[in-house]
Amino acid sequence: MKDDVALGLNRRLIGPEIIAVFSVSLGASALLALIRLIGALTAPRALSGQHAVLVGSLAPGRPWLDLTLHIAGIAVTVAPVGLVAYLLARSGESFRTIGVDLREPGRDLLRGALLAAVIGGSGLAFYFVAYGSGINLNVVPESLPDIWWRVPILLVEAAQNGVLEEVLVSGYLLHRLAQLGWSPWRSVIVSALLRGSYHLYQGFGGFIGNVVMGLVFGRLYQRWGRAMPLVVAHTLIDAVAFVGYGMLRGRVSWLP
Repeated sequence: MKDDVALGLNRRLIGPEIIAVFSVSLGASALLALIRLIGALTAPRALSGQHAVLVGSLAPGRPWLDLTLHIAGIAVTVAPVGLVAYLLARSGESFRTIGVDLREPGRDLLRGALLAAVIGGSGLAFYFVAYGSGINLNVVPESLPDIWWRVPILLVEAAQNGVLEEVLVSGYLLHRLAQLGWSPWRSVIVSALLRGSYHLYQGFGGFIGNVVMGLVFGRLYQRWGRAMPLVVAHTLIDAVAFVGYGMLRGRVSWLP
């Protein structure tokens, strides 16, 4: 392997690099999520009486402006993935290093689908328990108007979440922490806690559920050496949640 310094991968700079990446992405989201949780805890109503809308209208009554704002928001949110691509290239690596590529499409899809079924099903059950116990807000996956671009935007939002979170939190972060010499479990725990932290706006249930998901995803990344199955799984979980909620809302009694 080439010299780390020549590749721009000075170990003393890995820590600051990680901080910089997450300061402009999911770390900033974690800070805002914490503030929103504090706001919810200090509100007059109980957590279960409040709502956390994941994908809502950004310009009610103005569909074209609403669509434009969603597209722009998705582009801005996913931009840190490009930063990670640059940083990996600067150190003589690439997305292929963390398994974000199309080398194994069949295996990635199969692994991702199976993982989505297990995590999605158990996650839904845990959400109902957390909501019923009063430690979580009522999570509303989507509240978009019934318009032609609703489902396409929901699917793109799901893909954005899958790409952003799994490339950064599962792939890039665990890869860099391994280069720092961290033990596998120490790295996974930090990654899982970060994943849980930017879901704090949903309540304590959202935090706990996503920490558990992070532990599973992190260990699978370390075992497989590929983030792509996790991208697939996360995208499928969110796509089913977003689109499925819209289809079931008002039609079933068990949905809050």
